[in-house]
Amino acid sequence: MKLTDSLGSRNLVLLLGIWLILTGLLPLLNMRISPTVTMVLAVLAVAAGTLILLRR
Repeated sequence: MKLTDSLGSRNLVLLLGIWLILTGLLPLLNMRISPTVTMVLAVLAVAAGTLILLRR
C-alpha cells in the first residue's frame, strides 16, 4: 500500500514540476506557442491541481 502512495506522489510532483517549468520558461523566452501546446499546459495544470486537492 505504501509503494502505491509513494509512486502516486512521485507522479504528482513530476507532473507539477513539468507544468511549472514550462509555464515559467515560455514567457521568459518570448516564445509564441500553438493553441495545442496551450491546451496541453492547461490540462496538465488541471490534472496537477485535481490530484493535489484529492490528496488533502
